Amino acid sequence: MSKMAEMDQTIRELRDAAAAINNAADWLYQQFSGTENDPSVKSASVQKAAKKELKLEDVRAVLADKSRAGYTAEVRDLLKKYGADKLSKVNPADYEALMKDAEVLGNGS
Repeated sequence: MSKMAEMDQTIRELRDAAAAINNAADWLYQQFSGTENDPSVKSASVQKAAKKELKLEDVRAVLADKSRAGYTAEVRDLLKKYGADKLSKVNPADYEALMKDAEVLGNGS
């Protein structure tokens, strides 16, 4: 694995860890602040946790890793599947599905 790929992976892991810590802090705050019965606090927290919005950079890093691993043609096919010839033209609403499709590349072979 190249230095850039390692750095991309480390950055992704740090972001995931930060999100998990933030969710745990929100949960602890709700448990000990007496707001656990307030539906507006619960729904906002649940929506925030459920909807970690993917960014172009996150998707680009995963697709670049797959491409470097020898799946360049498959990555191009995925982009076409989502109606684009390059990642920047993919609808951000499709990022989550694209990531799920990309994650299986190389897992079955």
